[in-house]
Amino acid sequence: MAWRTLAYSVLLMCAVPASMADFTLDIVGGSDSATPIAVVPFGGPNLDDNPGYIINNDLKNSGVFRTVDALNFPAHPVSSSEVFYHDWAHVGSDYLVVGNTSEDALGLYETHYELLSISGKKRIMGETLTFNASQWRDAAHQIADHIYQRITGVRGAFATRIAYVHRHMGAHGLRYALRIADSDGHRVQNILESDASIISPSWSPNAEKIAYVSFEGGRSMVYIQDLRTRARQKVAAFDGINGAPAWSPDGKTLAMALSRSGNPEIWLMNLATGSFSQLTHDPSINTEPCWYPDGQHLAFTSDRGGYPQIYKISLQGGDVQRLTFDGNYNASCAISPDGSKMAVVHRERGQTFQIAVQDLGSGEMTILSQSRLDRSPSFAPNGNMLVYATMHQNQGMLALISPDGRVKVLLPEQQGESGEPAWSPFLH
Repeated sequence: MAWRTLAYSVLLMCAVPASMADFTLDIVGGSDSATPIAVVPFGGPNLDDNPGYIINNDLKNSGVFRTVDALNFPAHPVSSSEVFYHDWAHVGSDYLVVGNTSEDALGLYETHYELLSISGKKRIMGETLTFNASQWRDAAHQIADHIYQRITGVRGAFATRIAYVHRHMGAHGLRYALRIADSDGHRVQNILESDASIISPSWSPNAEKIAYVSFEGGRSMVYIQDLRTRARQKVAAFDGINGAPAWSPDGKTLAMALSRSGNPEIWLMNLATGSFSQLTHDPSINTEPCWYPDGQHLAFTSDRGGYPQIYKISLQGGDVQRLTFDGNYNASCAISPDGSKMAVVHRERGQTFQIAVQDLGSGEMTILSQSRLDRSPSFAPNGNMLVYATMHQNQGMLALISPDGRVKVLLPEQQGESGEPAWSPFLH
């Protein structure tokens, strides 16, 4: 029974009924303490969405900002020279973003934007970005990152990617796809498509490769795939279970769950030599490793106490430390980039699985999500948001949530079901 509980995320991908609904970005929660900001649609050509719209949505999705409705704008300036601050004093915004895009004779685009303080009646920053047509959304995400960092002092994570598994009905049955998308769910790319289940994607620290589990041939195997060349390498195909790959922070080691010695244990693979070493030695089930930022410790799921809970182990060995005590189920851990928090799939009672975050200093746990089947939490590289898989109107899809639970965003979805998300490292 314990193994079936620990394998919950695998079984759920196969159990959710397929739906054909289409979704757009949906903000289902907000923060009363968010900083108000007004982003005016940029002047100039629009190949995709207007850059101002993309920036507006990025800042709104972060939970740190509350964007002002464009219907309340007194004007639509494209530069600070066109801004009359007294006209903006009553829109309820602390900051104003304006910008303009132009195209040169070579087909390159140049966007100039400015961040203004309405109360201070001054320009805070300005910048010009040059890019080609394929980098349109990249440029907008980078602008949002720079604005976010200038105001908060924290690096923005909008110009990042999310990997996930998508399931849909093809002409000859169920199809599974490993996909990557922008942090706002747009620009979806298929990395791998198969009629066999795919689970547990994990990004390399340089964001150039993804490790994952595929059930090709009817059994689990761990692969590493290069995102640029699409070449892939099978790295674990032992008898029994090969699962839950996780890259070390330095990219030199891949932790995973293998049953090659009997029951599932945590193993480490040296990616330079291809050699394996066994880290845990316990007759219980040990799976789902996740790394601490120091690269010297791992957390993992184990039922050694009777129910799935999270434990910590040093790479040098020694005693295993239990981390979670609230609830009768805690699994699928993710450690925040600064090492201060841990996200888990949590259950208090019954069959309701929710996302919770535990403070690793105090041990205090806070339940964030309120759905029935939430799973697979993954931190943004700045630690200020989480992505996870959820159910919405009987549709398996992805959602973002702030670590305090006050802001929740459903990402746009196409036909089918999505799950197993993993947030990339910083790309630049």
